[in-house]
Amino acid sequence: MTPRIIKTAGLIMVFCLIAGICAYLTLSLIVRSEDTILVPDLINKDIVYALEILSDLGVNTKVKGSEYSSLITKNNVIYQDPEPGAEIKKGRDVRIIISKGPETIIMPDLKGMLFQSAHIILEENGLILNAHSITYSKKVKKDVVIEQRPGPGRVIKRGSGVNLLVSIGSQPVFYKMPDLNGLPLDDAIILIGKSNFVEGEIKSLFDADKPLNSITSQEPPSGHRVLEGTAINLVINRKSGKSYGRNIYSAIGCSLFRYRVKCGFLKKHIRVNINSYGVSNDAFNDFVDPGHEIRILIPNNDSVLFLYVDDELVQTKVFDSWQR
Repeated sequence: MTPRIIKTAGLIMVFCLIAGICAYLTLSLIVRSEDTILVPDLINKDIVYALEILSDLGVNTKVKGSEYSSLITKNNVIYQDPEPGAEIKKGRDVRIIISKGPETIIMPDLKGMLFQSAHIILEENGLILNAHSITYSKKVKKDVVIEQRPGPGRVIKRGSGVNLLVSIGSQPVFYKMPDLNGLPLDDAIILIGKSNFVEGEIKSLFDADKPLNSITSQEPPSGHRVLEGTAINLVINRKSGKSYGRNIYSAIGCSLFRYRVKCGFLKKHIRVNINSYGVSNDAFNDFVDPGHEIRILIPNNDSVLFLYVDDELVQTKVFDSWQR
């Protein structure tokens, strides 16, 4: 074998050896790159973002706890291990600590808020509702915060207790029940309104010894202590049975109610309310031009009509199946 051939064979062997070493190193780097990642910088990143990015990289997230921080926003990462840029294998753990925000905060203004909303704000700011007291108030609606301690704007620590004073609305007002017995129905309804009560169920019961359409019984009785806005039930002296001299409307079980608005320049708010068997409904409720006449068919079934002009009761009328 000539020296030239030997030299050529040696060069080929060296070339193959170098190629093999390069292939091995390349394959090792590829495999290594598939199994390892560089840890991203999570400091001051939102916890949700941190969880998503670490999950996408194929590593586990371990939350070691939370600490107060005046520099890092609440629910953001304030510490991580391994540090940013470190090289770790997939499936390893990355430990983080979450910020609880500043240890001290400015006390929020809860006055004028609903109690439920104020409670939620306290929880969101890491504050504790120590106790809440209740009181009557004419100016502040029910379930609204009247006062707070500590006051708004004060610097307090998270975890501090807060006391609230909450309104339960206006104090109930009681009145002495007037005596309605013997009054005509119109006068009784007007007196009920002036006494800050409302008309309730109206029943009829005939008594030949008492005036027709007068009040024979009331509930609550006269002289009782009654809460403002209570519905007053009445019994009036009325007949029932066949009617005499029925017109075309009563023949079909209805009566025609007519009302003409007085002349003037402004529209009037007209409301016609019908009370039938203790149930009240508005048969008409609208603004009407001066001089205009409204017509309403009212069933003859022991109904009581209340006519209001600009929210003032001006007329009461009874409709039943008999006419005198």
